[in-house]
Amino acid sequence: MTARFFGLVPAAGSGSRFGADVLKQYSLLAGKPMLAHAVERLLAVSEVEVVFVVLAPEDVAFREHDWSAFGERLAPLYCGGASRRDSVLNGIIAAASLVDPNDWMLVHDAVRPCLGKAELRRLIDEAGRDEVGGILAIPVADTLKRGDDEYRIVATEPRQGLWQAQTPQMFRHGMLLGSSRAARKT
Repeated sequence: MTARFFGLVPAAGSGSRFGADVLKQYSLLAGKPMLAHAVERLLAVSEVEVVFVVLAPEDVAFREHDWSAFGERLAPLYCGGASRRDSVLNGIIAAASLVDPNDWMLVHDAVRPCLGKAELRRLIDEAGRDEVGGILAIPVADTLKRGDDEYRIVATEPRQGLWQAQTPQMFRHGMLLGSSRAARKT
C-alpha cells in the first residue's frame, strides 16, 4: 500500500507574545486569516489529501471564518493542548483512525503563510524517499554570539553546519506518534 500525505497544523495557541486583540492564527493577511494561508500552502500540492487543524477545545473564532474553499480537505480537530508539543500529539492521536502508521504527516505552523510550493514539493520528493522523513531548513546567516551569565559576549560561534529549522516537518505518522509520546514523558 502506498503511503499517503496529510497535513497537521497546530493552531491552539493563545499567541500571548503576539500582543494583539485577535489570536495570531486569525490575524488577517490579504483579507484572510494567516491560518487559511498556511492550510492553502499545504494543499497546493495534490499529494496532501487532508490538513488537520488542531484547535483549542474552546476555540470559537474558527467558525467565524469561511473555510468552504478547502472543502473536505480541511478537518478541524478541537483537541489542542497546553503547548505546541501537546497539540501536535493530541492531533496525531485524533487523526489516527483516518491515517495509517506508514502515512506521512507534514506538521506546519499556523502562522507561516509563505511556504513556497517548490520547497514543499522538494520536501515531499526528497524526504519521501527516506524512511525517517525530514524538515525544511535554511542555513544560518546571522552572526551567533555566546554569552556568559552576566550577558557579556564571550565568543562568536561559527555558522558552518548550522541550520534554522522551518516547517513543515515531515515524518511517518507512527514514528511521529511514538516520538511525541516519548517526548511528553520527559
